[in-house]
Amino acid sequence: MIMRRAVLLVSLVLAGAHASVPTYDAQPYLCANSTMFGSLIEGAAVDRHGNFYAVDYKDDKAAVGQAFTQQKLFFEDLERPNTWFNAVRFNVDRHGVQEAYLGDVTNHRVVRVRDPGGKGKFLHSEVFCQSPDILQPNDLAIAHSTGRVFLSGMRFTADSVVGDGDLWTCDATGTATRLGTFYRTNGIEVSPDEKTLYLSEAINKGGNVVSNVIHAFDLDAHAGTICNGRVLVDFAQLDNSGSNDVDGMRTDLAGNLYVSRWGAGKIAKISPAGTLLAYVHLATIDRVTNLEFAGPSGRDLYAVGACKDDPAKGCIDRYSTSAQGRAFCALQV
Repeated sequence: MIMRRAVLLVSLVLAGAHASVPTYDAQPYLCANSTMFGSLIEGAAVDRHGNFYAVDYKDDKAAVGQAFTQQKLFFEDLERPNTWFNAVRFNVDRHGVQEAYLGDVTNHRVVRVRDPGGKGKFLHSEVFCQSPDILQPNDLAIAHSTGRVFLSGMRFTADSVVGDGDLWTCDATGTATRLGTFYRTNGIEVSPDEKTLYLSEAINKGGNVVSNVIHAFDLDAHAGTICNGRVLVDFAQLDNSGSNDVDGMRTDLAGNLYVSRWGAGKIAKISPAGTLLAYVHLATIDRVTNLEFAGPSGRDLYAVGACKDDPAKGCIDRYSTSAQGRAFCALQV
């Protein structure tokens, strides 16, 4: 009886904390009847003009599409039919040339496409970094000051072991270096000052997801090294949602972390200290896979995932905020 009362008390405390958090509602942007993206929509990204992008354009895993301001093809890998892009990030190099990095799950590589003429035509593509030891990659993050790319990946198994997730970095020359192995890793992001790297880690047991945490590491963006790893958020303790996977993560200019809560149909806003600040509930998506700030001023938060009404299609919801996204601001050079 004492144990049951203790469990009930913990549940009530978590429920009370959850209830006191501000909640906001995103609005539909692309619904099942208007989208041109497939069920594997992922890889949310923004360019320097505020345009928003995602993968699985026209149900093609090798295609990245623009979703805002209009739906159209951005890039398609016609050379490798087995390409599966799952991650996209934009950067501006030291010569002012805009480029996009595309994470290819199947071929364990990052493809770079560039716009040397500055005309919005990304016609030059090349393999930026690749290693057969990279698990996927599943998601990417960029330290814009150095051009260094960070990669997360995962192997989904019924019972997770260390090695089902990995963390890599590719320097500006494309040299790939493994920074560590973990349980199943997914979301990855860099803080606005590029001194902290965030990485999610999940554990499966008996085919069920039993844990989801976000780690924070001190980051040297020039050397590409991490240290002082600690748990920033444990969702089982934060809001009793440890069974909902963390997927894509992004930071705003103030350093707050926006976290996709797959299966929960919402985004959690977390402070740099690990405090839950708010939830954004999604209109058309339960299984949210990624998100990014885009729009003319980088203040519109776009979230992507399979449509609730038609899971064979990919939907996009939008929430307008007062905060600016880190990625958009970093591209304004």
